[in-house]
Amino acid sequence: MKYTVTLERDESGIWVVECPVIPGCISQGSTREEALVNIREAIEACLEVRSESGLPATIETEQVEVAG
Repeated sequence: MKYTVTLERDESGIWVVECPVIPGCISQGSTREEALVNIREAIEACLEVRSESGLPATIETEQVEVAG
């Protein structure tokens, strides 16, 4: 399955990556590539914990339009 992730460099240069549809699923890496490897592992772990806890795999998301 494919999940959308967000990537952002913090003030110290570390790449922070998050999977918005899985609450609390965040990881990081020294490089963009490392961060992407780490988030894959984090997604697998989060999905396993959510399944064991009887929670849905993901939460609902929707796009909204904002005038600007």
